[in-house]
Amino acid sequence: MPSLEETRAKHLAQVEKATNEAELEAARLAAFGRKSGEISQMLGTIGQMNLEERKQMAPRLNQIKNEITEAITARRAVIEEWALDERIKNEWKDITLPGRHRHSGTIHPVSQVIEEVIAIFADLGFDVAEGPQIEEDWYNFDAMNMPPEHPARQEHDTFFIRNTKSADGRQPNLLRTHTSPVQIRAMKARKAPLRIIAPGRVYRCDYDQTHTPMFHQIEGLAIDKDISMAHLKWTLEEFCRAFFEVERAELRFRASHFPFTEPSAEVDLRCSWEQGRLKVGEGSDWLEILGSGMVHPKVLKAGGVDPDIWQGFAFGIGIDRLAMLKYGAPDLRAFFESDIRWLRHYGFQPLEMPALHSGLGR
Repeated sequence: MPSLEETRAKHLAQVEKATNEAELEAARLAAFGRKSGEISQMLGTIGQMNLEERKQMAPRLNQIKNEITEAITARRAVIEEWALDERIKNEWKDITLPGRHRHSGTIHPVSQVIEEVIAIFADLGFDVAEGPQIEEDWYNFDAMNMPPEHPARQEHDTFFIRNTKSADGRQPNLLRTHTSPVQIRAMKARKAPLRIIAPGRVYRCDYDQTHTPMFHQIEGLAIDKDISMAHLKWTLEEFCRAFFEVERAELRFRASHFPFTEPSAEVDLRCSWEQGRLKVGEGSDWLEILGSGMVHPKVLKAGGVDPDIWQGFAFGIGIDRLAMLKYGAPDLRAFFESDIRWLRHYGFQPLEMPALHSGLGR
């Protein structure tokens, strides 16, 4: 039977000769395998020894076990380092080669136009106001002077969240059909005079080339003691001139009817079309771009404003339509289809932020 020192030297030599993980594992099993490991078998005989033999053999066997274990750990580190060096040699890369081109994300035209519109109206003294997209029936319809029989209050035109009155008598909630409820919330939250715009998403049951179930509007409201239609006309002319980046923008007001304004007017923009491109401020064509009017006294009362003292104007613009007109997108539905090719074509670089002094668009 070989001595302990011979057994120790043999297993340390096997570990030292191992050049890969398989050989090292074989050396470990030869020493510590449960059935055939030589050191494991020696450790298993300790219980059969008498007390004097146990006192001599047990400490030495444990010491040999620890030495071989440490040698295996050290050898494994060396083998892993060899494997890494070999992998680096085989996976060599030329770091002087040009990198792969990666497309950067772009700003959606709707987001860009919202920023442009906000920049223009901020220059005119308007603040930005916001309201919830899930709106109460009262804010969306009643406060805007829309009677119960109005077509917009039917299910074929509005997305209702609860179709009947609740047990406590509350009207059903809905996805707002316009940004006009923000007018009421702004009047209740602030004291007149005030000038606000309210950009945001709105929802209607409609879908075709120029309509989508979800789209974007921007509401404008100005309230003061001496506001007239003349102020409304000047404000809209200045907006169109700045937004379309032209020297002159000519508007035509046509009498119309909206429940929340009196008098009300549809606003047309003088333009011409050349090879499918819109030219603003020239030509003999007219293009309807928004609705407007003087705020109805009942709307002022709903917002907590005394109509005998204050008056104001309001207007609503479709942001998606503005983006289509300014940047030549022919189909509104493409704005919401997430086609990466369309987004790269019509999108804006992140640093192309709108500024009045340097031009709004590209």
